[in-house]
Amino acid sequence: MRSLTPRQWTGIALTVVALPALTVAVWPLLVFLRELFPSGVSVGRGLVIASLVVIVAVAANLIRTRKQTSFRLWSLILTAWVVAIGAVAGMVVLIWLVLGTPGLDLPTALSPKALDAIGTRAFAVVAGLGGVALLVIHYRRQRTTEADADRAERAAAREVTKLFNERFTTAYTELGSEHAAVRLGAVYALAHLIDDAPSEEEAQMVIDVLCAYLRMPYEPRPDEPSGQSDQSGLPTTAVDLGQLRGIEPDVQREKQQEAKEEHQRKVLEFEASQQVRHTIIRIIGNRLREDTCWRGKNYDFTGVVFDGGDLTGAHFSGGTVSFDGARFSGGTMTFAMAQFSGGKVSFDDAWFSGGKVSFDDAWFSGGKVSFDDARFSGGKVSFDGAQFSNRMVTFIGAQLSGGKVSFDDAQFSGGTMAFAKAQFSGGEVSFIEAQFSGGEVSFGRARFSGGKVSFAKAQFSGGKVSFAGAQFSGGKVSFTRAEFKRGAVFFDGARFSGGTMAFAGARFSGGKVSFIEAQFSGGTMTFARAQFSGGTMHFIGARFSGGTTTFTKADFNDGKVDFGWAGFLGDLDDFKRARGACPAGLRKAREQATPGVLLYPAAWEHRSGDETSASEATTSSGS
Repeated sequence: MRSLTPRQWTGIALTVVALPALTVAVWPLLVFLRELFPSGVSVGRGLVIASLVVIVAVAANLIRTRKQTSFRLWSLILTAWVVAIGAVAGMVVLIWLVLGTPGLDLPTALSPKALDAIGTRAFAVVAGLGGVALLVIHYRRQRTTEADADRAERAAAREVTKLFNERFTTAYTELGSEHAAVRLGAVYALAHLIDDAPSEEEAQMVIDVLCAYLRMPYEPRPDEPSGQSDQSGLPTTAVDLGQLRGIEPDVQREKQQEAKEEHQRKVLEFEASQQVRHTIIRIIGNRLREDTCWRGKNYDFTGVVFDGGDLTGAHFSGGTVSFDGARFSGGTMTFAMAQFSGGKVSFDDAWFSGGKVSFDDAWFSGGKVSFDDARFSGGKVSFDGAQFSNRMVTFIGAQLSGGKVSFDDAQFSGGTMAFAKAQFSGGEVSFIEAQFSGGEVSFGRARFSGGKVSFAKAQFSGGKVSFAGAQFSGGKVSFTRAEFKRGAVFFDGARFSGGTMAFAGARFSGGKVSFIEAQFSGGTMTFARAQFSGGTMHFIGARFSGGTTTFTKADFNDGKVDFGWAGFLGDLDDFKRARGACPAGLRKAREQATPGVLLYPAAWEHRSGDETSASEATTSSGS
């Protein structure tokens, strides 16, 4: 016999449960009907016979079934019925208890009204049990439908993943083709794969493949052939020379032609490979300009050779982007208007040896960008108009021996830029007209042995710029016509043994500039035409043992310039043509200096009551 169908199990359950329940509900009616039967007829025997008929009919119906069903359905229906009957019984008992457990007033006769009420209640019982069964059946059907939908969804996802893997396999296989056109098509195919990637992991996987292609060995553009013929196998006898005279010009021309053709072939191969690489960079830039799934991913450009590329306006908003050990050897690589707002971008050990790299108008607003141990030996790196607001940019241990790094018009409103221990042995670093309104720029313990660092016309209205412990043994550091309104610039403990430090035409109207315990043993320090109308400048503990420090035509109208404890031991330090009040501590420094070393106007010979230096005041208060 085959398994029962859900409908048949439902019939059995209705028969087993509903029939007894209905019998109990209509028992008074059965008693009334029994009285209507003739006294000789057995009502009990008739009920038994009727029950047997019903059971046989149900069994016959079950035998004819050919469909299969689950054992769980009818058990769920029975459980639901038990819960429903229990809930109704519980509510009846609860109400009975609330009413004070009144007794039952059983009727002695069955009236038509009572008979109607009994029929109504019996129908309600059967309908309620049937409703519960239907609810269970619909719930089971809904679960089955959801399971089917879930299986269909998983199957569809597997199909999508399978199709993605097939497309990916085809594309990266073509990326290894020896034909540049095929590789170029594979690059576009991989880019579309990232756009259609079913998950973040697949998108990152394809990005890793594109970055890995850029990391592959990349030979530079081949040099022009020298045009010199091969000198091996030269003739050694007059006979050999005579035989060679007739064919030597043809052989040379043939070799030159072969060399030229070989060079052209290599150039074509190089340019074809270059186009593929530049296309990858351009596609990455295009996708990062828009809010796509390309953002927030990791990009590994470690050791990549860049001879051009466009990442203008790219958003590096998360993830890790590595240019560690990359070489920028030619062409133009631009990060102009790029936004670095999260994650980490690293140019550690990168080598800028040619071409131009532009960060003009870039926005550094979070996370960290590092150029630690990078080398700038040629070309130009530009940060013109860049904004640094709450981000750390480090050049720790960087070497600038050539080329130019420009921060002209840059805005430093927050975050940190560190050139700690950087070496400036050539080239130029420019902060012309940069604005320092917040954050910190540190050149602590940096070494300036050549080249030029310019802060000309820069505005210091907040934040901190530190050259503490820096060594200036050559080159030039210029603050010409810079404006110090607020904030602080520190040269504490710096050593000036050569080169030029220029504050010519600078305006000190606020903030603090400190040369505490700085050592001037050579070179030139000039404050010619500087204006001191506010703020504070400290030379406390500084030592002037060589070189030249000049304040020619400097204007000490207001503010506070303190030379307390400064020692003037060496060459001429000229204040002779300075104007305004004598700086604090300078008169005492002149008394202790070597005669003729420190010159200042005759008007400063006479002490006024308010010319006590901060250091003198500290000493007197301490005693």
